[in-house]
Amino acid sequence: MGNPLKSLQQLGQSVWLDDLHRSLITSGRLQQLIEEDGLKGLSSNPSIFEKAIDDSDEYLDILEDPESKAIDSKTLYERIVIRDIQEAADVFRPLYLASIRRDGFVSLEVSPRLSRDLRGTLIEARRLWQMVARENLMIKIPATPESIPAIQELISEGINVNITLIFTKEVYEQVATAYLFGLESFALKGGDLSTVASVASVPIGCLDEAINQRISERWEAASLPEMRTSLSDLSGKVAIANAKTIYQKHLEIIAGDRWQRLSLQGANTQRLVWIDTGMKNVAYTDVFYAEQLIGPDTINAMPPDTFASFKDHGHARATLSTDVEQACDTMKELVQLGIPFEDVAQQLLSQGVEEFTDAFTKLLTTISRSNASSFDPVTFLRFKLFKDFYGGRGLS
Repeated sequence: MGNPLKSLQQLGQSVWLDDLHRSLITSGRLQQLIEEDGLKGLSSNPSIFEKAIDDSDEYLDILEDPESKAIDSKTLYERIVIRDIQEAADVFRPLYLASIRRDGFVSLEVSPRLSRDLRGTLIEARRLWQMVARENLMIKIPATPESIPAIQELISEGINVNITLIFTKEVYEQVATAYLFGLESFALKGGDLSTVASVASVPIGCLDEAINQRISERWEAASLPEMRTSLSDLSGKVAIANAKTIYQKHLEIIAGDRWQRLSLQGANTQRLVWIDTGMKNVAYTDVFYAEQLIGPDTINAMPPDTFASFKDHGHARATLSTDVEQACDTMKELVQLGIPFEDVAQQLLSQGVEEFTDAFTKLLTTISRSNASSFDPVTFLRFKLFKDFYGGRGLS
């Protein structure tokens, strides 16, 4: 039997790994995943880096550098993460070039603390883009009302963007429209549209968890057996149904004249990325989400466990464009049964921003603690005196 992960490529779907840490790069494992499993990209987040820093010695060379003692935790974080992002991007560069800039991306997010700050997001995104200096980097920003305008601006400057925390078809349409405006602006400036890319990331598992909680609450309050049956029938179906309706909107956009004009100028489609695709509900197989989200022009950013499970026993077949009418009916029925989907989506967006911010704060705390624990005052004093003495004599 062939590798199920590679079979996804034949169906138009790329696989990313939602996991980035130093040993993945230095051990040669990343190159192996690219060659053996057809890995097409990487995504990072503060939680992954926090765990790697706290549970391993992968970053001691930076943390124990005497010069690191004199810098704040955010600057130290950037020193750690940017090195990993650059080296991962370099590993992916041959794939990036061979795929004509369609695959081989590595994502790095702006500080989650700027999620509601448009100006701050733009400044941070531009700064990180320049610091990393890799054309196969994607700057990750959330789909908050305040940040969505940044998509157009960054794309118009030729900066690749990964927009995350997209929960509804309506928000996706805003994101896609901002991408189109950005491409049009970039073209007016004489930019080469084939050099800029964007993806729109849609969370799956957390949406089902939130909806199932609402279903449970409505079920307890329902007095009619028929309503309870209808509510039970929706459990575990909404996230997939929502993804299918978003995908249909994507197909509608790329079939339109506006996109076709941009496509003729070499523009890349803004692919949909399914994130949070690990299945925690024991009532379903561990690859359920991965198997139900397969279609052209999409990416599945799998957690490591899901990646391994799909390679072992996943089945690759086109599923995103099946049962579309039923998916639309599911979304309508959800509202009819008294569960306002828009409210749930807004709650998840706010919760996602808060969780990312908390994770980032925890990461900085971990870095600060790790940095302090390796502090040797005598060594640092000697280093500082040495540097101060030779600082004006051309020693960097």
